[in-house]
Amino acid sequence: MSKILVTGANGFVGSSLCENLHLRGLDFAPAVRKASLKGQVSVGDLSPDTDWAEALIGCDAVIHLAARVHVMNDSANDPLAAFRAVNLDATLNLARQALSAGVKRFVFVSSIKVNGEETDSVPFTAFDQAAPVDPYGQSKLEAETALKALAQTTDLELVIVRPPLVYGPGVRANFRRLMQLVKMGVPLPLGAIHNRRSMVAVDNLVDLLILCSRHPAASGQIFMVSDDHDVGISELLRMLAAAMGKRSVLLPFPSSLIAGTAAVFGKSAVASRLLGSLQVDINHTKATLRWQPPVSMELSLKKTVADYLAHS
Repeated sequence: MSKILVTGANGFVGSSLCENLHLRGLDFAPAVRKASLKGQVSVGDLSPDTDWAEALIGCDAVIHLAARVHVMNDSANDPLAAFRAVNLDATLNLARQALSAGVKRFVFVSSIKVNGEETDSVPFTAFDQAAPVDPYGQSKLEAETALKALAQTTDLELVIVRPPLVYGPGVRANFRRLMQLVKMGVPLPLGAIHNRRSMVAVDNLVDLLILCSRHPAASGQIFMVSDDHDVGISELLRMLAAAMGKRSVLLPFPSSLIAGTAAVFGKSAVASRLLGSLQVDINHTKATLRWQPPVSMELSLKKTVADYLAHS
């Protein structure tokens, strides 16, 4: 019977992945920095020197989620070096140890930021030329490149998955702030914004990751993932409001005015995420793996909102 090593097992996606693996009766080893629950494996800080020997015992697949994640206003003196140490060097260290331990399949959770930050009328695909614009995206691209080189000279079956924004029960950061504003009934100047963005519910991402850990056709592939239901910011806010039983209050301000005001307050990056489009094409994923997102965006948003309301 196969066994999957899950890194970052107590993170937002990792905890959902482990719960799903358990419900499916699949064997897995949840690796965390410091174990606090029965069955978890302590590996310490994620670094180029991390010892994965104990965590890899009996495993024939790895789903690598642990990473130095993108943060706004990074305080590191050299952000690219800090991202590389974890997302590139530590990842390659894990992959090499996994090979030595007899692991066959390595699923690397990368990021849509490898492709870039925005799309115009054409969604990103797995076959587009990479164009990261920040240190996080650059480090993920370098990790992909290094893993591909390793896979080409060994028997490692590499699968790369590039998620866009992931949401679901327990989501934090900007998505949670949007829910807070909707709950408060704050009028938002986004009624005239008609962008399109891809997102992925954590349930859908987890389903794909598990499939990628075992599907024969996944080896050597890069997969985009989403709910297959792109939305604009105004539509998203209305859906969140509906899930709360509220009416969204959206004012039709021009995007140029919003962007200019955001720039004055040093919030251009936030405005870009609200106003810009970022779409991914998952046709290759669906065709190769015969996969469809199992949970609709509407239901996923309802679950996310219900959890937020229960804990706020």
